[in-house]
Amino acid sequence: QVQLVESGGGLVQPGGSLRLSCIASVGTIFSIYNMAWYRQAPGNQREWVAFISPESATNYAESVEGRFTISRDNVKKTVYLQMNKLQPEDTAVYYCNTAFSTKGDTANKNWGPGTPVTVSS
Repeated sequence: QVQLVESGGGLVQPGGSLRLSCIASVGTIFSIYNMAWYRQAPGNQREWVAFISPESATNYAESVEGRFTISRDNVKKTVYLQMNKLQPEDTAVYYCNTAFSTKGDTANKNWGPGTPVTVSS
């Protein structure tokens, strides 16, 4: 069973940057997993943000394309989300999870606590 812990969120001004991290507890086979980032804004459903394959092929939601970058370190069993040019509409709790499609479909219901990101002046 995969367990996930996200960190790195906080308060940032519009136009600013943050780097989120997600550590996965999966034994020694983290490198075989597709991983993805998601977010849930207040009052909204959780939505997919970014995807990365074991070979580091990536895919992004249109709303973050060109501003966010997903990456991974298989040795550290960690996935990152570099977020640049943040906008107030990026305010949400951010989660990571395993995924079985490039659009972030996931079968793992064991979500981590998430990390909150607030973009405000």
